[in-house]
Formats: sequence, C-alpha cells, structure tokens
Amino acid sequence: MNISAKMITLSEMPILKTLSSGQIELMATHAIFQKVAKNSIVYDTGQKIEYVYLIEKGSIKLGMLASCGKTLTKDLVYDLQIFGENIFTSGTTTREFAEAMVETKLYKIPVDVFKNIVFQNNAFASEIMLIIVSKLQNLEERLQNFVFKKAKERIVDFIYRTGLRKGIKIGINECLIDHGMSHKEIAYLTDTSRQTVARILNELKKENFIHYGSRKSSKILIRDMQVMKDYKLAG
Repeated sequence: MNISAKMITLSEMPILKTLSSGQIELMATHAIFQKVAKNSIVYDTGQKIEYVYLIEKGSIKLGMLASCGKTLTKDLVYDLQIFGENIFTSGTTTREFAEAMVETKLYKIPVDVFKNIVFQNNAFASEIMLIIVSKLQNLEERLQNFVFKKAKERIVDFIYRTGLRKGIKIGINECLIDHGMSHKEIAYLTDTSRQTVARILNELKKENFIHYGSRKSSKILIRDMQVMKDYKLAG
C-alpha cells in the first residue's frame, strides 16, 4: 500500500483528528499495514514492544494468561480504535497478548514515531492519556463488578457497554451489536461461565430486552438502549 493511500485511511480515523497533515504523512510513511487472520496472534506476552496499533477494520482481544492456566480478557478493541498505546512506562516487553477475533486490518506504528508525534502534539497527547485512563477505569469497574454484582448484572453491563462502543443505531432506541465473540469469550470478559452466559442471554431474550438468531448469536439487537441502561442501573 502506497503512502497516499495510507494517509487517506489514517486521516479518517477519529483518534488522529488532532494531527497535522505533516504528522499524518510522517505516520503513514512509517506505518506497516497488516491483515491478520481470525484467531491469529498480533503479539504475545513477553515480546519486545515495537509498535502501537490502529485498527482499520476488525476486532482484537487483549488478554493475559493467569498462572492457573485461565485466560483473562482485559479489553476488546474495534474498528478505528487503538491498542498497545501504553508505551510510556519503564517496561520494554508486553504484559498481555493481542489476538484477532475476526479477520482484522490494522496499521503498526513504530514506537519511536508514535512517541515523537505525541511529544509534538499536546492535543494528541491528551487524547492518548484519556484513552489510557479510561481503560484503567474500565478494568477497575470490572473488578468492582466481579466483587459486588451478580452474573446477570455483569452480562447486562457487557451488552450495554458494547452497544455504546460498537453498536449501530436502528430506529429510535434500538441498537445492533456484532461483538464477534463466543459465549466462552463473553464468560472470560464478565468473569462468569459459558453455561451462565448462554442461560442469561436466553433469559434476556425471553424478557424481550434483546433479540438474536439461533445461528447468529454473536449479533445481538438491543430492543431499547435506555431501557437496558435503566435495567443495568437498577441492578
């Protein structure tokens, strides 16, 4: 892919809206485009930190392998979002793995190029800092949910948050999400079991909070986002 094509794609990413044309060109010059197959590893735990990643299209699961052998899902990253951005610590190797949940197109930005742009652009630096803080807050909230909330409340929270982040608005209040995950992966993210996820999704469907087809359970229609929010808060 030539630099001009990269510049067009990168300039359309909301996360890069504060960059100047020169900074976009610098990033495009050094960016490496990569197409990652479903279930393929982008990087693994313990690898040298070399790039920051921008997703053009697709979804990435960030996780850690616990000493007990269980996989802990830290976050999910979707179209036009960034991951691997927390490069301002003393660590030189990754503490997590990144795996493509679907076929994913992404750009790998060398760390030194990314840092250079951050240091030059205060608005961009502030945006990156907000993303890092937001992810830390999400992790803290998940920990609180695990301690204080029941399984159904955690799964409702997952559906609602995914609707906010990745949902497509349909009509007035309906929202369609395609999270691309199996029940087992949702279980990892909500600290429940696969059987519990299947049961609770079925309950929510019977209660008409959501709808999904038997063959496409990764696509969920939220009947009313406001009702779902009220239900979440009531929990």
